[in-house]
Amino acid sequence: MSANLHEMTLAEAAAQIREKKLSPVELTEGLLARIKEFNADLNAFITITEKHALKLAKAAEQDISSGNLKGPLHGIPIAHKDIYDTAGILTSGHSKAYEDRVPDQDATTVKLLNDAGTVMMGKLATQECANGGPSVDLPWPPARNPWHPDHNTGGSSSGSGAAVATGMVMGATGTDTGGSIRNPSAMCGVAGIKPTYGRVSRMGVMPNTFCFDNCGPLAWTVEDCTILLQALAGHDPLDPASSREPVPDYGASLNQSIKGMRIGVLRYFWEEEMPNDVVAANMEETLDVLKSLGAELEDVRLHPLRNYTDVKLGTNVPEMYSVHRKNLTERLDDFGDHMVARTLPACLLSSDDYVNAQRHRRQLIDAAKPAYDKYDVLIAPGQPSGPAPRFDQYGFPTLDKDNFTTPFNVLGSPVVNICSGFANGLPVSVQIIAKPFDEETAIKVAHAYEKATPWRDKRPILPFAVKPGPLPKDSFPIPDVSLNEEERTMVEVSAKRAGLTLNDRQYKILCAVAKSAWELSDRLRLDYAFADEPSITFHLNSMK
Repeated sequence: MSANLHEMTLAEAAAQIREKKLSPVELTEGLLARIKEFNADLNAFITITEKHALKLAKAAEQDISSGNLKGPLHGIPIAHKDIYDTAGILTSGHSKAYEDRVPDQDATTVKLLNDAGTVMMGKLATQECANGGPSVDLPWPPARNPWHPDHNTGGSSSGSGAAVATGMVMGATGTDTGGSIRNPSAMCGVAGIKPTYGRVSRMGVMPNTFCFDNCGPLAWTVEDCTILLQALAGHDPLDPASSREPVPDYGASLNQSIKGMRIGVLRYFWEEEMPNDVVAANMEETLDVLKSLGAELEDVRLHPLRNYTDVKLGTNVPEMYSVHRKNLTERLDDFGDHMVARTLPACLLSSDDYVNAQRHRRQLIDAAKPAYDKYDVLIAPGQPSGPAPRFDQYGFPTLDKDNFTTPFNVLGSPVVNICSGFANGLPVSVQIIAKPFDEETAIKVAHAYEKATPWRDKRPILPFAVKPGPLPKDSFPIPDVSLNEEERTMVEVSAKRAGLTLNDRQYKILCAVAKSAWELSDRLRLDYAFADEPSITFHLNSMK
């Protein structure tokens, strides 16, 4: 059995442990050996907690031998994205600015998984502060794609996708602000769940954008993700956004027929907005499978992708800047180019832009209600590009690039992302989207599709068939821009007023992104009614 431990699903390992056919220590030792052998090529881990893992595995084995099995996660090796606080263990955000940060308490999610008996193997690579990449100018290299090392993993939960796909761990935590669970799920060929906003606690997880951040699981199968989500979901009084909505039995959604279910197909995503032949072919094949399972499919439209992108960035850029303002103004050189390009444009936006983004978000949420009322789930591709791009194919990160994941952060909807095939040896994926707090229906459809297709039988092979090539010298080329004197003065004055001290490269980056920031501002100036409410209107809970 030891030779095949990394190919077991979480559910299979849990069954073996429950039946006392598999020792948590044997399982942990086997996966630790795999990490030691292959992580140098994959860069999935920032910190490997070998001694801690073995201690937890031995304790789990003793408890289980004594008849004290806590549940299906007891003795299961997992790892956490390195923005999840872990008491006494480095939580760096993959950033030089936080490379010495050791929290004194666990995130709520970490505690929940600890209480469920998981074995923590370490902390996983991310894109810097979960805010874009891949970056080659950070203290740790970017994670490499487990299907081909010269390709990206997707992000920002990059190490989570890579570690799960290669069987280094049986599950991992990720976060998703604009696609950061679903992107690595798509590009690494694993399953991932972005829950409804507020379903899983954010307490103790490094914030990106307070009103878009979600915490959730990545694992090899939908069933594995479902087991992890069951342990993670629930109200946390320490998280102001945490929902009190009752948590159902997600496992009851597995192995159910989807005959007669109504699926709204977001065809305009890949046929009109971001056409791609590989994505189109894969989507048609996926829809055929769902039809064969008895689902009823019909095309449906939401708003244009750019509307969601604008709302997300009009909110995300200012909030991200606010979160890291002290370090951005005092030690900007400790951040990589991606963080600079994606965060500093906040100084070019206004408070009006932020409120406008929140007002438009409410309009988009209201406009989606008829689709959620009519269909059981919606379906869309995971990635506009299809397979993962090479590291040297990434361009400059302006504020006008759409994708297929951001709409569902803006809408707050739960999404299950699953592998739907391969192209040129790399995975492609689809998203199954449900109405808020209806994770179980998305799980039902995703699991039915997964069981009807062969994609879970194919694993990436290590060691790599090709030697990993060198990473690019820079994370991206800075385009030449033609700002006039007045525009350059605006950039300089805005940066100075924000308290920023820029070196030549940082100044060039801010100039290069300036026009897309101003264009974003212009697009957000819609014709709002006098009393149109922003989506961030809050409510008070009783303190009695």
